[in-house]
Amino acid sequence: MSAPSGPSGLTGFCRQLSEAPAFKNFIIAVILLAGIVVGLETSATLMARHGGLLHALDLAILAIFIVEILIKIAACGRRPWDFFRDSWNVFDFIIVAVCLLPLHAEFAAVLRLARVLRVLRLVTVLPKLQLLVGALLKSIPSMGYVGLLLSILFYIYAVCGVFFFGQADPRSFGTLGDALLTLFGVITLEGWTELMYGLLEPEAGVPKIKVILYFLSFVLFGTMIMLNLFIGVIMNSMQEVQQEKAVSHLATSASEDDLADLEAELDRLKTRVQSARARLRHSPPA
Repeated sequence: MSAPSGPSGLTGFCRQLSEAPAFKNFIIAVILLAGIVVGLETSATLMARHGGLLHALDLAILAIFIVEILIKIAACGRRPWDFFRDSWNVFDFIIVAVCLLPLHAEFAAVLRLARVLRVLRLVTVLPKLQLLVGALLKSIPSMGYVGLLLSILFYIYAVCGVFFFGQADPRSFGTLGDALLTLFGVITLEGWTELMYGLLEPEAGVPKIKVILYFLSFVLFGTMIMLNLFIGVIMNSMQEVQQEKAVSHLATSASEDDLADLEAELDRLKTRVQSARARLRHSPPA
């Protein structure tokens, strides 16, 4: 069954095609293939043997992405600018447009970066990833306050570390900068026990209780509590994004229902007007 030839029929066909699960799965497969092709091009051996094939695949992938964007724009009907109201669509358009630019050799790195970033288009076709990225972006202001609190904690412990262990371990706590770098390694839980046990040695000349309380309290506050705060902020943002998406979906559904009711009412009015005209034509003159 062919699509209707009229403009509205083409718009409806493109909208149904762009929203079809099979079409979305096909685009996901093409995006994954694009990522694989870019990865294979990092091998000099493969490029020497199959460079032409990989280049042809890359051109085919780019052509598919262009057709996809044209379909989505056509799905907007007489309002093609609605396509750019979605930030994810803008991201897709920029990535594809950069790949089409005739860049000179000195800008080849930009083209390679754009081709690598095409893998990020998975976010635009997977709603769950969109939700996660949206939550991360929404949580940035709140995470800024958590980061500020963490910076204060770092500063306090770094100053105390210089006072407590500056002479015993000048490499790790000799200056404020050294102490900050050391604490950054401690908060990642990388080798902090070796550092603590080194200061617990008798030749270090530092009271053991001071060393134990310093490191254990920093690991507790810096790693456990701060990590939970970051997770809590992100989870709260995810809930807010889910609620906003649900409200937006309800509003969109309601507006679509109202539009459908309005179109149905217009069809009924047209039918009545046509019936009235027919009666007027066939009625005898007074």
